[in-house]
Amino acid sequence: MKKGILGRKIGMTQVFAKNGKLIPVTVISIEPNIVSQIKTIENDGYEAIQLAFLDKREKLSNKPQMGHLKKANTSPKRFLKEIRGVDVSSYTLGQELKADIFTEGEMVDVTGTSKGKGFQGVIKRHNQSRGPMGHGSQYHRGVGSLGTMRPMRVLKGKKLPGHMGSQTVTVQNLEVITVDLENNVILVKGNVPGPKKSLVIIKSAIKNEGTIKETLELVSFEEPKAIEEVSETIEETASQEETKEEKATEEVKKEATETVEEETTTEEVKEKSSQEE
Repeated sequence: MKKGILGRKIGMTQVFAKNGKLIPVTVISIEPNIVSQIKTIENDGYEAIQLAFLDKREKLSNKPQMGHLKKANTSPKRFLKEIRGVDVSSYTLGQELKADIFTEGEMVDVTGTSKGKGFQGVIKRHNQSRGPMGHGSQYHRGVGSLGTMRPMRVLKGKKLPGHMGSQTVTVQNLEVITVDLENNVILVKGNVPGPKKSLVIIKSAIKNEGTIKETLELVSFEEPKAIEEVSETIEETASQEETKEEKATEEVKKEATETVEEETTTEEVKEKSSQEE
C-alpha cells in the first residue's frame, strides 16, 4: 500500500559510502506529521488521509481551521495535504507520523513546487533557437512565426513568452539513502524540485515500488575508524589503477621491442640474399 509524509527541503550535500563511492543527496527535514482527518468511501466517496505539518501561531489561523485541527487534538498547522491510496484502517485520528515511515533503500516519488523564474522569453522558457546574430538580421531573440495566414488568429498551444516556473513537479524513482530519527531528516539520492525551505511531499514510488536489494553502508565521520577505512579503500583502488597502468605500459614496450626485432631480422635476411646474388 501507498504511504507518504510531508517535509521541508533543506538543501543538497554529499555523503560517502564505505566502498569510496560519493552519493549526491537532498536533505529533507521531517517534523512529526499529524493525521488531521481520515476520509472514507461512506462519508467522502474515496479513501485518503489528511496530514498536517509545521506549527504556526494561533493568531495566523482562523476559527474553522482551529476547530478542524482540535478534532485531532493538535495545534494550528501551516500545511494540510491529502494522500490517497493508503490503507485507512492502519491510521487513527491524531496519530503522529515520523521519518521512520520510510526505510533505507526504498524507492519514493518526491513532489514539490519548482523555482519561479518570472516572465521569460521563448528561448529560455521553451528552448527555442535564436535568429542569426549578424548586424542586418533584425531578428535575434524573437518569438518567430505565430502561425499560418488563416484562420487569422494564434492557435491554441502556441509556445510564447510567459510566466516560467512555480509549477507542481514530481521527480520519480528516487532512493532513500538514510533515515535519521535523531535529527528528523531523510536523505534522498539526487535532486528534488523547489527552493530551500519549500514544502515537499514524499510518497512511495508508483512505477518502482519496493526496495533496492543492495544498500550502501555510509561513512559516519564521527568515528575515526570509518575515515581510515575509506582512505584505505581509496588507496587500494589507486594502487590497483597504478598497477594496471604499469602492466599496460609494459605490454606496449614488449610489443614495440618485438616489432623492432622483426624489422631487424627482415633487414638481415634481405642483406644476406643480396650478398648471395
